[in-house]
Amino acid sequence: MANPLRSYLESLLPEALRHLESMVRVNSWTLNKAGVDQVGDITARLFAPLGFAAERVPSANPAYGDHLVLTRRGRSDAALIMVSHLDTVFSPEEESRNRFHWLPEGDRIYGPGTHDIKGGTMLLWMTLMGLARHAPDTFDAVTWRLCFNSSEEVLSADFGDVVRSRAGTSPLAVLVFEAEGRAGETRRMVVARKGRGTWRLTVRGRGAHAGVAPGRGANAIAQLAITLQRVHALADPSRDLSVNIGFVRGGSGLNRVPEVAVAEGEFRAFSPEVWSDALDRLAALAGPGEVRSTSDGFATSVEFELMARSDPWPRNAGSDALMEAWKDAGAKAGMVLEPEARGGVSDGNLLWNLCPTLDGLGPSGDNDHCSERSADGSKLPEYVSASSFVPKAELNVAAIRSWIDQAGPTGKSPWNSKGS
Repeated sequence: MANPLRSYLESLLPEALRHLESMVRVNSWTLNKAGVDQVGDITARLFAPLGFAAERVPSANPAYGDHLVLTRRGRSDAALIMVSHLDTVFSPEEESRNRFHWLPEGDRIYGPGTHDIKGGTMLLWMTLMGLARHAPDTFDAVTWRLCFNSSEEVLSADFGDVVRSRAGTSPLAVLVFEAEGRAGETRRMVVARKGRGTWRLTVRGRGAHAGVAPGRGANAIAQLAITLQRVHALADPSRDLSVNIGFVRGGSGLNRVPEVAVAEGEFRAFSPEVWSDALDRLAALAGPGEVRSTSDGFATSVEFELMARSDPWPRNAGSDALMEAWKDAGAKAGMVLEPEARGGVSDGNLLWNLCPTLDGLGPSGDNDHCSERSADGSKLPEYVSASSFVPKAELNVAAIRSWIDQAGPTGKSPWNSKGS
């Protein structure tokens, strides 16, 4: 039996891939403001024929590009918020060094952002094109807000404020177009994510000549080594708490007792309680150190700084309800879906408690944040599977129609404003 929606989406795919190529060929490393803004311009032009008006919002950090908000008003003020981002993690130098660019090979298309997340933006476009053509009443029923973060890869918190200030009084859902997970033929949608905190420990000691008067010194590196053992011991797999020491520096010469040493790292947890407990334990490491000078007892000191935070997105009733809508739509199309709690952070962490939130609405692929390729195939760069676009767009169209139908003609969300 013919499937008009599927046929229409299949006819759209070549155009979608041409648009995707135009985005991927623009370097949009987070710190390349001009490139990020160029991708924002391409994105605004892409959605304009569907009736979306563009608003560019300067980032809190002027080194980053502008956030982009596209709005199409419907019969109801109830908003359905769709989220993607404009930036990638690859600098122009890295792309050039690894010859990493748009490269189709069979079903795979390699290139920076093909999977994370320019491919997600194109799947968003295909989804809305499908709704506009095959469910025009649904498409016109609600207000659509498409929100594109200019600096998601560095976890800029101001994007959450941008979205919340434009969500209105009755947002129906936040749909995040990061890539889906896969377990064989099972599609995995994201209903929870770990929170992440980045930290810095600074140890201050006292310098001295390492040969003439070592006893006058208080070795900052020695104290940092002791403290980092305690940091490492905080990790607790039984509570899904991970702690990583990612960077260490200290000292300025082999003939000097080092007076300063610094370490930086991160910690992650799904549970807000576990995350907060880990933060408290890390902060408690600050204070006088054990390492002292032998000449007069001068003590090292440990300072703690929380550099950035993205709070956990815990499992909740609103996200689970959205998941059920996608599972039901998938079952009717012969697809198997399951929920996933993912360790990486996304914009969903900023928005899950605004209204029901679901992540993983993008296409399939692999090797996010990787640009290297080896001749033996043991290292492959980021890629997206071209064949994943049409079925996922079809799934999204069906599930979104179902969710909007639940809201009814008044556009009232059946869930409260906290997503639970």
